[in-house]
Amino acid sequence: MNDSETTRRREDILRAAVRQRLLDPEDALLAGFIDLDGVAASVASLHHAFPSSVTVLHTFAAKANSLVPVLAELRALGMGCEVASPGELAQALAAGFAPERIVFDSPAKTTAELTHALDLGIAVNADNFQELERIDALLANRPTPSASRLGVRVNPQVGTGSIAAMSTATATSKFGIPLRDEGNEERLLRLYRERPYLTQVHVHAGSQGVPLELIAQAVARAVAFADAVNATAGRRQVTGIDIGGGLPVNFGGDTVTPTYDEYVGQLRRHAPGLFTGGYAITTEFGRSLLAKNGFIAAYVEYTKSAGGRPIAITHAGAQVATRTVFAPASWPLRVTAHDATGAAKDGPATAQDIAGPCCFAGDVLAHGCEVPLLEPGDLVAVLDTGAYYFSTPFQYNSLPEPAVHGARGGGDGTEPVFETLRTAQTVADILARTTTPTGPSTEAAVPAG
Repeated sequence: MNDSETTRRREDILRAAVRQRLLDPEDALLAGFIDLDGVAASVASLHHAFPSSVTVLHTFAAKANSLVPVLAELRALGMGCEVASPGELAQALAAGFAPERIVFDSPAKTTAELTHALDLGIAVNADNFQELERIDALLANRPTPSASRLGVRVNPQVGTGSIAAMSTATATSKFGIPLRDEGNEERLLRLYRERPYLTQVHVHAGSQGVPLELIAQAVARAVAFADAVNATAGRRQVTGIDIGGGLPVNFGGDTVTPTYDEYVGQLRRHAPGLFTGGYAITTEFGRSLLAKNGFIAAYVEYTKSAGGRPIAITHAGAQVATRTVFAPASWPLRVTAHDATGAAKDGPATAQDIAGPCCFAGDVLAHGCEVPLLEPGDLVAVLDTGAYYFSTPFQYNSLPEPAVHGARGGGDGTEPVFETLRTAQTVADILARTTTPTGPSTEAAVPAG
C-alpha cells in the first residue's frame, strides 16, 4: 500500500472500532489494533526477498509480540518462532509451532530449560563457554540423542549503531562469544571440532538504529567462522547459520524502509557465501514484521494549558509505550488526532503535548506534537506500535492491560472484521494478581460488574 492507502486503512479500522464499541469513552478507553492483512503482506515480502535456491526458516521473535493468537497467525503464514524464555516457549507451543520450527535463544538458560528444549527437539544456540559445558553434560546423560539443532552464538564485534542498547555486536556486548577477544576464535574452533553435535552458528548484530551494512558485516563474519569450522574439521560440520533479525523500522512516516529486499541486497554484497546453498538459513525478525501493522487508540480525557503549551491528557502512556516515554529521542512515535467517530480531525496544526495517565511528570508520548487542537472526547492514534508496545505492558500505577483486536478485510463499502487477540484486564484481575491467597477478602473492594 502507498502512504495514503495506509492512512485510509488505519482510519477505516479506527472508525469501525468506534462503531462496534471496541472503543468507548466509558467502557473501552484504550485499545491496541493489529492489521492482520498487513501482517500477512509483511510476511510475504520477507519470504519473497530470499531466493528459493536456499533453505530458509523464517522465525518470528516472540518478544516483539508474544500474544498467542498473534503467534498462531504467524505460524499459519509459514513462520517459525524464536523464543528467549520459558514463558515465550510455552506461548510458542500453545500457538501450535512444531518444536523443530522453534529456536531457543537466551543468555541465561537454566539446566531445566536446556533439558526441556533438548527433550522437545528445539534448536538451541549456546551463549557462552560455560553453557556449552552444561550442554555437554546433559547430552552425555541422555539415553537417546536429542533431535535439537545445536550451535553457538558468536559476537563478531563489528561495532555499534545509533542506539547503544539495541546494538549487540559491540566489543563488550553481553551476548555471545566475542570472536576478536584474544584466543577465543581458536578455542571455539577447537570446541566445534571436538563436538560434532555443533552444526549451527548464530549471530545477531542488533536491531533499531543498527545500519544494514553493519548487520551484513556481522553475518559475513559468522559465515567466515562457519567456513573455518568446516575447513579445520575436514568435514561439512556446520550446515546452518542463524543470522538473527533486526531490520530497523521507519518510525518517521508510513513508508516501509528499509525493505527486506534491501537487506538481502546487503547480505549478497557482504556475505555472498550465505547464498551458495551450503548453509540452511534461519532468520529471527520481529519488530519489522509487526510494528507498522499496529497502532494504539486512546481517548482524550482532559485538556489544559501550562506555560502556554496545550496539553492533552490521554489514556495511553508509559503503561503501553514504555520505551518512548523513558527514551523519547531513541523511540519517537507519531500521533494522529481524531474526533469521537474516529475520523481525522480538521483544523490548523497546533503544537501540544500528548500525555498519558501515569502519575509521574515524564509520562508524555509526544512533546510539541503538531496536530489539530485536541478536546476531551477526541481520540488519538499512536502509530507503528504493533511490536513491543501494547503487547509488553508496564504495570505502573496498576493500570490495566488494554484489549488488543485484530482486523481483517474491509474496504469497498464493507467494515473490517475484528477478532479479539487479548481481552482487557479488569480491576478484579489486577487484585487477583496482587493479592496473596491467604490475604484479606477482596470482594468488597471490587466494583460490581
